Amino acid sequence: MDQEIRLEISAWLAGFGIDSQPSDGISTSIMIIACLLLAGIAYFIVRRVVIRAVNMVILRSKVTWDDVFMRYKVLEKLAMLVPAIVLNLLVPIALTEHQILSNLVDRLLSIWLVVLMIRAIYAGLDAVDEISDVNLVSRRLPVKSFVQLTKLFLFFVGIIVSISILADQSPVYFLSGLGVATGFVMLVFRDTILGFVAGIQLAANRMVSKGDWIQMDKYGADGAVEEVSLTTVKVRNWDKTITMIPAYALVSDAFRNWRGMSESGGRRIKRAINIDINSIKFLSEEERERLSKINCLKEYFPAKINEIRESNARVSDLDMKVNGRHLTNVGTFRAYLQEYLQRHDKIHKEMTLMVRQLAPTTEGLPIEVYIFTNDTRWAFYEAIQADIFDHIFAILPEFGLQAFQAPTGNDIRSLKSVKVEG
Repeated sequence: MDQEIRLEISAWLAGFGIDSQPSDGISTSIMIIACLLLAGIAYFIVRRVVIRAVNMVILRSKVTWDDVFMRYKVLEKLAMLVPAIVLNLLVPIALTEHQILSNLVDRLLSIWLVVLMIRAIYAGLDAVDEISDVNLVSRRLPVKSFVQLTKLFLFFVGIIVSISILADQSPVYFLSGLGVATGFVMLVFRDTILGFVAGIQLAANRMVSKGDWIQMDKYGADGAVEEVSLTTVKVRNWDKTITMIPAYALVSDAFRNWRGMSESGGRRIKRAINIDINSIKFLSEEERERLSKINCLKEYFPAKINEIRESNARVSDLDMKVNGRHLTNVGTFRAYLQEYLQRHDKIHKEMTLMVRQLAPTTEGLPIEVYIFTNDTRWAFYEAIQADIFDHIFAILPEFGLQAFQAPTGNDIRSLKSVKVEG
């Protein structure tokens, strides 16, 4: 067929008075120019007509994922394959009479075709990565790790295929030689291989995802995960610094993930206030009457007093307080706190809500508040916690209680001055 085309070109040139043989350079040059023109026309039609029409449809569509592909020019890069295919098919035919040149050009065009295909796939993978971020898929799966691994795999495939084309050998021939270099590959790409395996484990077990708050003291990380890549995990700490953690370290070392707290809708407050033991006492009748006017204790006192009366009815010599049960200021204080927190609109009522007494220490009697706020945002959580303990410290004198506080320098100086005056 190529010979017939050359004869037609020679006859056409003879009509213009040009003496040309089918095997000379003029016919070859004209055929090459014709091939280039056909490739250019094919590219123009695909780029200016087909792709433009597709982009108009994408802009009018209601979905957003196709806009990402358009932004990364995936179709435009695929369009570059059209002229490459045309030239790859026609140029070797035009160079039939020049066998060496034809083989060289054919191989170079084939390599160009491989490069363009990988380039288009890279653009598609970048678009998929961005789509996963928009749709929050990357919070469940390390999409970026898989994208980077695929790119790395395609890079090596492209190199092997290109070398096999230049050497005119099957790619299997070169792949079989990789077995010899396995040790070298393992050494060079150690972090990549470990990171990929760790990425699969992290995804399968949902250990960490983009947006999670993680804490890893060994690497100084305490903040939100911004990126889970093939080899590293990028964490933006709360002080706005950035920590890069090897992906495999999250599998081999211990770290804390606060995702469970965020998803549960409650954040724990576990803090104690130390009561001065010397301020603990039985309630007098006057104190009980006064405290019974507190709204949070109006249901507590009648029930508790009846319980104590029934218990004391079986006890003799009640004039000795040690023989019976009596209300204490610290017990009433605990009951007040329990009811106060039950009524608090910022406390999660479906989670543990407890006011408990811990073992006494040299710093007094700890009364611990163990509750969960219904707002997990850091600033709001801290404000709720501060408001609750502001109230607790302020309400202590109402129960005749005092918070324990170690002596300060002023306390010691005041003691010395009293001693001097005495």
